[in-house]
Amino acid sequence: MENTREINEKIAKNLTYYRKNAGLTQAELAEKINYSDKSVSKWESAGGVPDIYILLELAKLYGVTLNDLVGDEPTPMPQSTREKKKRTGSRLLIMLLSSGIVWLAATCIFVLAQLVNPSGANWLAFLYAVLANAIVMIVYTGIWKYRLLNFFSVSALVWVAITCVYCTMRELAIFFGFAYDALWCLFLIGIPLQVLEIFWVFFRSVFKKNGEKKRKKTETVEKV
Repeated sequence: MENTREINEKIAKNLTYYRKNAGLTQAELAEKINYSDKSVSKWESAGGVPDIYILLELAKLYGVTLNDLVGDEPTPMPQSTREKKKRTGSRLLIMLLSSGIVWLAATCIFVLAQLVNPSGANWLAFLYAVLANAIVMIVYTGIWKYRLLNFFSVSALVWVAITCVYCTMRELAIFFGFAYDALWCLFLIGIPLQVLEIFWVFFRSVFKKNGEKKRKKTETVEKV
């Protein structure tokens, strides 16, 4: 008969194996199941085992059975997990190719502008390429729900858009002989926009976690 320590170590090994194969850190897993990373660390160090409800949640998350989590040896990584990693790689490639197309277009515009008007502010083509690239990233990260990348992409869009307006207006002011000393005030607009984005991300995360907790409580009551 196995003692409690041996059972805990066996389950700990399986939990660690499936978490790593899913490409999750302990903190990321803890967030998904609404537990602390200390609890996850305790389970994986054989200091304890999750209750049956959490084991069922983990089995569902990893695409395995409950027996796989508590068995003697972990089964090979499910095909669905391997496909998830391939899908992530494909998405990264799509984003890189899309960014490459944006910069290729910007380079072509810059070269043509240099041939037509070498003394013009043709470098703006690259600045607007950054703006276009941010928009592309926002679209992809929004569709694929990469929230951290989406946050940085939106932040980049805000500040790069203001920079584009500033630089364009500055060049026009120089061309027409107007003063442009006060144009720096445009950057003040970015401060409240950035703060609003931070608030939006924070409260959206809070509402989502509260919703998931309520859902899990409801499911637990229904199972009982």
